[in-house]
Amino acid sequence: MTTRRDFLKASGAVGLGALVLPAFTAHAEPSRPTGNPLNTNPTTLWYPAPADEAKIIEQGLPIGNGRLGALVGGGVERDFLYLTDVTMWTGELNDALEGDGQFPYDPAHFGTFSLLARLYIDQPGHAGATNYRRALDLSNGIVTTSYTFGGKQYHREIYASHPDDVVIVRLVGPNQTGTVNLTGAHGEPSVGDAPHTAALFTGSFVNRLAYSGVVTACSPDGTVAVDGAELSFTGCSDLVIVFSGGTNYVPDASTGFLNPAVEPAQIALQKAAVRAKGDALLRTHVADYRKRYDRQKVDLGRSSDAQRALDTWTRLKTRATSGTPDPELEASYLQFGRYLTITGSRDNLPVNLQGLWLSNNNPDWYSDYHTDINIQMNYWLADRASLSDSFDALADYCVAQLPAWTNSTQALFQDSRNRFRNTNNRVAGWAIAFSTNIYGGSGWWWHPGGNAWLCMSLFEHYEYTLDRDYLAKIYPLLKGACEFWEARLVETPQGLVDDYDWSPEHGPQDARGLTYAQELVHNLFGKYRIATDVLRRDRSYGRRMSALRDRLYLPEVSPKTGELQEWMSPDDLGETTHRHLSPLVGFFPGDRINHDDSPAALVDGVRKLLTTRGMESFGWGLAWRAACWARLKDADRAYQLIQNVLRPSLNFANGSAANFFDMYSFGDRSIFQIDANLGAPAAMLEMLLYARPGVIELLPALPSAWKTGSVTGIGARGGFTVDLTWRDGKVISAVVHSVGGTETEVRFGHWQKRITLRKGQSVTLRP
Repeated sequence: MTTRRDFLKASGAVGLGALVLPAFTAHAEPSRPTGNPLNTNPTTLWYPAPADEAKIIEQGLPIGNGRLGALVGGGVERDFLYLTDVTMWTGELNDALEGDGQFPYDPAHFGTFSLLARLYIDQPGHAGATNYRRALDLSNGIVTTSYTFGGKQYHREIYASHPDDVVIVRLVGPNQTGTVNLTGAHGEPSVGDAPHTAALFTGSFVNRLAYSGVVTACSPDGTVAVDGAELSFTGCSDLVIVFSGGTNYVPDASTGFLNPAVEPAQIALQKAAVRAKGDALLRTHVADYRKRYDRQKVDLGRSSDAQRALDTWTRLKTRATSGTPDPELEASYLQFGRYLTITGSRDNLPVNLQGLWLSNNNPDWYSDYHTDINIQMNYWLADRASLSDSFDALADYCVAQLPAWTNSTQALFQDSRNRFRNTNNRVAGWAIAFSTNIYGGSGWWWHPGGNAWLCMSLFEHYEYTLDRDYLAKIYPLLKGACEFWEARLVETPQGLVDDYDWSPEHGPQDARGLTYAQELVHNLFGKYRIATDVLRRDRSYGRRMSALRDRLYLPEVSPKTGELQEWMSPDDLGETTHRHLSPLVGFFPGDRINHDDSPAALVDGVRKLLTTRGMESFGWGLAWRAACWARLKDADRAYQLIQNVLRPSLNFANGSAANFFDMYSFGDRSIFQIDANLGAPAAMLEMLLYARPGVIELLPALPSAWKTGSVTGIGARGGFTVDLTWRDGKVISAVVHSVGGTETEVRFGHWQKRITLRKGQSVTLRP
């Protein structure tokens, strides 16, 4: 087995947890809304042909409800769904270190996310269909397929319902006949269950994770029967196929994250037995989905009729070759990121490297939780995009994992073979590695800065919501990270510094005082002090952390290059155009360095380092660069980087696939990684609004391609949301709503105004 470390050494290739999450359980039937909740003028991605199953990761259309996900093919004679459950993981706690004091990183011990099932719907009699169209309806949260056969119209709608917790496939059209086949993705054959008109499979992994999948079908006319291990349907004009599946994973470290009393097959059978009519199921799903989706409307300008007439893949390629802006396409890319957040992060585990969408059982980097940019970037969008409740999945995961992370740190971090151990021989709190799984386990190398970066993301969510209950929930994570760093810091003539460490993911592995770590710890200590004051607990310890923060060495500008130093050295000790922007973490997503409070030379050092890093990288690297250039108020560069993310991925190049998934080039192949799909839309919103507690800046980096437009519900740190309208680059109105914030200064160019609101109040500003 080639580990990630082996691969890196050989090729230099890139690297990349109380309240907790609900388990797979039975639930009562949800209420069924009346009326028609469908948006009749939806934003869609559409295609004139089905997906090629061999290219499903690039062409399949994603659905999800936060737990179940699927990629949908849309074929006429044979449609297919590649199905996942977010808890479908091999692996274990992974607490036996390797010879170098680091964690194993393999599918057996660390584990991997994997597929749950494949579902096939065969209608061979429909060969030769015409007028084919498949679409992802972002406004209503459904995948549709339509075509004509024998002069008759046929329509399919496929979605993952959160209220019903199942995947629904509905086939509408006269006299439909065919079969439904379900197979487990790990070699488990299905068996027929005639009493339930179902087919099902069960299985388990070596780690004792038990799982099951069930498919049923019903129709108000025609016939549905169990035929061996498959379902057959005959003469149906409205067929509803229901898939349910799940595992015995529970978010509880004290049980090893498994509940042996859970029988997934019984639960799946009960969930799949829903017998509401197709219209009622769709209304239930759409009404639920739109409660989230409709919070933010995005208008970046008008595209041409010719652009609108193109299918999505052709349109993506045309935009790249013509150089002509296509603002409606760009707005749909932002909304696609919101769609992935709604469907991929809800009431369960957080978004991993691929979210809920897989094409096989061996995804690169095991589709894990990477803690040196990727999982953080996955959640940059949620609060900015009026999807704050989607952030809960990350917070609840961290809370559930914390006992295991703490135990492993106490037992393993000071291993004499660990080159990142604390040289003072003290250890406290919790730490993680560069990769984490769902069983409290870490993988690959220890990553001291990872705890502080997770805490930066967790506290930033509080700054958007000002939710004290949430702050109390994450408080143990903040305190434990502070305890770790209090034990780790080393006294030097320049101040307190990080011990021997590695700036992700290049340069020396034995350097002290990394800009990356210094910025993250500075942020951690400051935010922890705020938490102790807000919650009125451990306030003396909070003051102690403030005192330590004041003694930290802070990064400098190199006298040789004029760039912000990545190491405590005027020399660049790594790759000048490296994909990571680790030394800029204090500029974005942090903001210790900013135009108001920082010396001009320091901001210029950021600009020069960013310039040196360049405008080319993987999608997530481009998204990070775009957000940084937006903070520098350079609209042209920020916009160009968004255009680079949107370049079509041809011949395994970096860029966007036909289904908008961000593809990551490995030379002779490309892989899907979801971070850019969430990070680039976050950068787009950062171009329209930059907020930190006390300041909201409107249109800081507006490109000329978006000179007239509007966006509603942009989250602003300090406890606000903003509805923004502009024309010819000038703000027409900004409606500021308080979700808990009381005071802030709103700016547009040289105009500024201080506002005071109570929670629930709004004010309209016209600069």
